[in-house]
Amino acid sequence: MSIQVSPSPVPNSNTVSLTSMLDRDDYLTGLLNQVTATKTEGWLQELRQSAANWVRHSIIPTTREEEWRFTDLSSLRKLQFNLETVNYASLEFDILPEAANSRLVFVNGVYAPELSAVTDLPSGIVVSNLASFPAVEQQAVQQYLAQAEGAQEVFTALNTAGITDAAVVWVKKNVVVETPIHLVFISVVGETATISQPRCLVVAESGSQVTLVEEYTNHQGAEKERVYFTNSVTEIWVGDNAQVSHTRVEREGAEAFHIGKTAIAQARDSRYTCHAITLGAKLSRHNLEILQTGEQTQTTLNGLTIISGKQLSDTHSAIALNYPHGTSDQLHKCIVGDRAHAVFNGKVFVPKPAQLTNAAQLNRNLLLSSKARVDTKPQLEITADNVKCAHGATVSQLEDDEIFYLQSRGIDENDARKLLINAFGAEVINKIPVPSLREILLNTVNNLKSLTNE
Repeated sequence: MSIQVSPSPVPNSNTVSLTSMLDRDDYLTGLLNQVTATKTEGWLQELRQSAANWVRHSIIPTTREEEWRFTDLSSLRKLQFNLETVNYASLEFDILPEAANSRLVFVNGVYAPELSAVTDLPSGIVVSNLASFPAVEQQAVQQYLAQAEGAQEVFTALNTAGITDAAVVWVKKNVVVETPIHLVFISVVGETATISQPRCLVVAESGSQVTLVEEYTNHQGAEKERVYFTNSVTEIWVGDNAQVSHTRVEREGAEAFHIGKTAIAQARDSRYTCHAITLGAKLSRHNLEILQTGEQTQTTLNGLTIISGKQLSDTHSAIALNYPHGTSDQLHKCIVGDRAHAVFNGKVFVPKPAQLTNAAQLNRNLLLSSKARVDTKPQLEITADNVKCAHGATVSQLEDDEIFYLQSRGIDENDARKLLINAFGAEVINKIPVPSLREILLNTVNNLKSLTNE
């Protein structure tokens, strides 16, 4: 038995019903025309065309849909976006010492070889952009690119329709990669609002091990924050007995829109760990979808969202445990200040074949302001009868007695609040396996002054 994480029917490309004609989204069509303006060749163009045909019969979701009822995209629809190629010679970004010679950098979705470095890698791993991927391996790429569950979702399909290049990490059978791989996606904003569609494909073959850091950041060329839209998709295929540690950091600009999909397929005895950190963007949405394709998988999901001002951050996760002896453990934390709004919706599917499954899910939320808001909905759908599953959610504020205790030890109120906030977030950050990145994130949280002021 197989459960599709987020299935959507594919319309017949040869016939268009009256309903689909009425529902056709002119704004979405405009975005599609932008991202498909550049053509490719061969199998990639066929893949893009198939996705574009699907997008033409789709609409951008509204709050009337259950999966989007807390995330209003009407502000996105008011903007016109353009593709923009920029001069990136002088860009600055955080270079992780552990990955100084094992990084790929993309600027506005375009590969930047001058900023990349892939000279410190063992044999048996290929880290490259798709356009430079060895020709003999292109056929293998076709078997994985845009083949993950949930590909027929409107923003994922829009990304696929616009693919011209991608970051590709391919780890061969039984290869253990000690060096972290750093994938950096930078948005550079010009005079007009820009759209970029980063794409990433990771394949870890049987018995392999790899550590990934996937980072989204921006470079503002003006004093005033500018609007841009990042629509990203990452597909990760974890083979039999393979292990992938994946850290995803979203640090977009204050006026940015960020919609991201992470789709993972886990084969028998595989282990996948995700640390998802969300700090930036005016509006962000991360769809995290895990599909178990074999027995005895281990899935660990750690998430931390820290927002303030009027930010909206939405995390939707779905774990489909279709086989026996699967284990999943999810902890997602939100720190919400000012008038910000956090959304968490986590689903775990345990059908009847998935006997002896052990699944735990917990969402913990810390509100720092009386006007901060969180909507949380952890869900378990279980039809198996021999499982151990639990889920829960908590929403709280800083306790006055905890602050008073620290003040009684000579710590002023502002520093006391900051210590408690940092401790709440550090539980997730300290699990990240790259020391320099942990330090960067802990410093970032420590310097977020708006979180300590109501």
